Amino acid sequence: MTCPLCNDTRWKSVVTDGVEHVVRCDCWRDAVVARQLNEARVPQRYARCELSTFDHDMDSQREAYRRATAFVEAFPVVDRGLLLYGPHGVGKTHLAVGMLKAAIRTRGACGYFFETRELLRLVRDTYNRSVDETEMDVLAPVLKADLLVLDDLGAERTSEWVQETLGLVVNTRYNERRPTIFTSNLTDSPDSTDPRSFIFQLGARTRSRLLEMCDWVEIRGVDVREVGSQASPEAIHRWQKESPASPDNLRRASGLPPKSRNMARARLREPGAADLAWPGGRAGTKG
Repeated sequence: MTCPLCNDTRWKSVVTDGVEHVVRCDCWRDAVVARQLNEARVPQRYARCELSTFDHDMDSQREAYRRATAFVEAFPVVDRGLLLYGPHGVGKTHLAVGMLKAAIRTRGACGYFFETRELLRLVRDTYNRSVDETEMDVLAPVLKADLLVLDDLGAERTSEWVQETLGLVVNTRYNERRPTIFTSNLTDSPDSTDPRSFIFQLGARTRSRLLEMCDWVEIRGVDVREVGSQASPEAIHRWQKESPASPDNLRRASGLPPKSRNMARARLREPGAADLAWPGGRAGTKG
């Protein structure tokens, strides 16, 4: 449909103090926003996720929503990003996507969404000699974006290569003071041998960077993937009692069995045990 104000020229005439001149038409900005949203790499699964549709029934969800809206309102004049962490199904990714979309629409941000495992796969694929794209070709938009959402941090199997690659992303954006929104199911356990902890999955250095560059926001609630978004009180009670993902059952199951902890400690002691056999070896190499 042709714009009635500019006839699709993207410029419109306005009169100021009796003087006619041309300015950018509103449709030009709409076209730019539409292109940026299309290029943001938000998966189709999350296409309908908006800040306005985020369910914030629990106290922690309300606080996370408050932090998210305050972040978007202040963007780009923000000193820190957000790290949204907590159990599955409480709306972390929904909230992160809503923030990204809002920043693009209302603040003109150039932003991207990357699921951590997908990003690592794209980087690893560049080690294939039949692929023309280089590691830095893949990482350039991640490192330079006005706003980055890095989803499901820590879901990938840890290794020296994984820690080094994610450390490069975190450290570069940290040094350039570019805000990042992370989501994660990890916990901030002080036990460095707990596979579910930030320090085990990412290493002490990256965890330290995250503490400085982000406000950590823990989100708790019912797993909507299990009970649905409009669950009855009875369904919620049944989930709390029976689901292995409920807080009560997680507390009862907290701490790995001795055998598992011993295996984790042994893995940390084994020379080179953290390396995965990627063809390219460690990040930044091709050999």
